[in-house]
Amino acid sequence: MVVTVPLTDETRGMFAAREFALMKPTAVFVNVSRGPVVNEADLYTALQQGRPWAAGLDVFEQEPIGAAHPLLTLPNVVAVPHIGSASVNTRLRMATLAAENLVAALTGQPVPTPVNGEVWG
Repeated sequence: MVVTVPLTDETRGMFAAREFALMKPTAVFVNVSRGPVVNEADLYTALQQGRPWAAGLDVFEQEPIGAAHPLLTLPNVVAVPHIGSASVNTRLRMATLAAENLVAALTGQPVPTPVNGEVWG
């Protein structure tokens, strides 16, 4: 399961003991959205109990995550910093796309990648 929700009042703590207990024992839980959508204490307990089987995390409730954080002690957790898009090529493309969106918006053209496309009609 890959979590990609924004952090809102509704999604804060969205994944906790109940949700982890519903997962298959073969599930891999991946959070690449925002740390606070996951109750990390519940995730730690769930991983110890085998539901889910493993977790991949690149965001945490507190960032940067402390070196002594309990999740980092588990053999079934892969934790990386939230910089998966930090390659030179990716960052160059991100900057180019942002500039293209800005120029289009300022010249009255449809933006290439609108977040809220409904406002452009």
